[in-house]
Amino acid sequence: MDPTRVSGRRGGYPRRVRPFTDDDIWLFSQGTHQRLYEVLGCHPAADGTATFRVWAPHASGVSVVGDFCDWDEKAVPMTEAGGGVWEATAAAEQGDSYKFHLTSERAGYVVDKADPFAVHAETPPATASKVWAFDHEWGDAEWMAERAGRSAFDAPVSIYEMHLGSWRRDDWVTYRGLADPLCEHLERTGFTHVEFLPVMEHPYYGSWGYQVTGFFAATSRYGPPEELMYLIDTLHRRGFGVILDWVPSHFPTDEHGLGFFDGTHLYEPADPRRGFHPDWSSWIFDYDRPEVRSFLLSSAHWWCDRFHADGLRVDAVASMLYLDYSRPEGEWVPNRHGGRENLGAVEFVKNLNASLYGRFPGIQTFAEESTAWPLVTRPVDEGGLGFGYKWDMGWMNDTLQYVRLDPFFRSHLENHRKLTFRQSYAGSENYVLSLSHDEVVHGKRSLVMKQFGDEWKRLAGLRTLLGYQWGLPGKTLIFMGAEIAQRREWNHESALDWGLLEEPGHAGVLEWVSDLNRLLVNEPALHVADHEASGFAWVDAEDRGRSLFSFLRFAENSDPILVVVNFSPVAWPDVMLGVPLAGEWSVVLSSDDAHYGGSGSSAASGMEGTSASSMHGFEQSITMTVPPLAALFVKPGSDER
Repeated sequence: MDPTRVSGRRGGYPRRVRPFTDDDIWLFSQGTHQRLYEVLGCHPAADGTATFRVWAPHASGVSVVGDFCDWDEKAVPMTEAGGGVWEATAAAEQGDSYKFHLTSERAGYVVDKADPFAVHAETPPATASKVWAFDHEWGDAEWMAERAGRSAFDAPVSIYEMHLGSWRRDDWVTYRGLADPLCEHLERTGFTHVEFLPVMEHPYYGSWGYQVTGFFAATSRYGPPEELMYLIDTLHRRGFGVILDWVPSHFPTDEHGLGFFDGTHLYEPADPRRGFHPDWSSWIFDYDRPEVRSFLLSSAHWWCDRFHADGLRVDAVASMLYLDYSRPEGEWVPNRHGGRENLGAVEFVKNLNASLYGRFPGIQTFAEESTAWPLVTRPVDEGGLGFGYKWDMGWMNDTLQYVRLDPFFRSHLENHRKLTFRQSYAGSENYVLSLSHDEVVHGKRSLVMKQFGDEWKRLAGLRTLLGYQWGLPGKTLIFMGAEIAQRREWNHESALDWGLLEEPGHAGVLEWVSDLNRLLVNEPALHVADHEASGFAWVDAEDRGRSLFSFLRFAENSDPILVVVNFSPVAWPDVMLGVPLAGEWSVVLSSDDAHYGGSGSSAASGMEGTSASSMHGFEQSITMTVPPLAALFVKPGSDER
């Protein structure tokens, strides 16, 4: 058994160096090596030396340069170890900076490259790798034993997406310094998981981590790698799952990075129609090359293995799957069958998911996939891509278009259907309803400022939007700041405006999100059958004149939950809704309650027991007043508010 996967054991490198074997060469060349980090890169030994290995098959010569040899390119020459890998051993101390000095078969090409497998790096703008043997005593055994149930398809999952460097600022944020305040915030708000925007080393802070140069190195901006381990360990011990954003779709063109690594296009296709991304001005990985697939597989496994990540959110999957992604006609190269699918990427994604689920029980993978590619969340052996979950980008786009509208226009048929259309495909994948960082930047405005109307209506509209999101089938995700109704767009250079919580309306939104999360956990109907047709039924999807939506959530052997959402600023009295059970029904949560900042009008006004009047296909019905711009959760039994 791999000791780094057992909680309570040390989580860093062993202080002995594993040889690079023929088996490693074979797996590497087949595109199936999952643990290249055990043999490539820098491996410190107990005797004060470190062994360095780098893949550079087209180099004519390679040496290690660094602090330990005064950056003398001739002091530590490397020799070929097989499979295009070069190797050398040198006396080196913890924290020494180093790079690989490469001369190429291509005449005149000389370059110093950072280590693709480095586990630690200098803080940008410096670009060297660091000799590092980290150590951490994991204390999350209980979490690791139970985590499979915490992110299962029938579990209550609500995800808090965040950027570590701008959540808060106390002079400057550190992994260790974030641990306690983040746990306290998650405990207050009731989220089950936290998702970090990429923590992998990246030279440009303004990329938010999405232009990665260190696929095995936690960014040193917030501390050494063992402090990220401490943060994750602390979250686990206090009951929260950790999802890491991971970017196998592209990489930046910085000279010290992977591009043109050994004087050839090693990690990227040489043809810019396949190897260069026009949207992000970055290189695209060559998924047809087995060694590149092994590199990426090993990176994904690294974060689940050494850092105990509970899941990976895979960025920009659509850009990987389609050869013509964001390219006009004539600027992309078809596959061998004449199609637009990137066959190498498809094979890689399937191997990625199958290998992760096979090796790390209890993890989940999440696809940011914005097209209608079929079976994204179906197992590989059933013809799918093998992801656990897929972000519902269609729901996000339609919903945000709707809430921007003047309420007068929301009743128009084409607009009303933006909210009803989603249920026509909701069962096709295991969806996460995501309102992510991408929706609150670049002039798109924050979630609260997308709402129509004055300050009261905007806050009420945000509470309604979040209630609607939590009520629908699917897991939920919001980006940091939504829970306090952040007015400003997200800015990676500054902290959230926590002072807003001194204003009752913003404090009310935080309280609303907290109560939504607790209701989600406590009511099986809101999570058990998220991905099953039996878990949802419309009551009335056609009340567009009043911008009212009502639906039922079900779970076996549990009370149903009736969700009523009013996207109009008008209160509607005497609303009659069909229900499946006779007896008393009561509002258990209303976003219009005064302590959330609502009008405080009684949502239950006029509610009595059910009547035997048939309505909406049900034999029983209730009558209620629905407050303006409000989301209500109603269930059989006594009033629990």
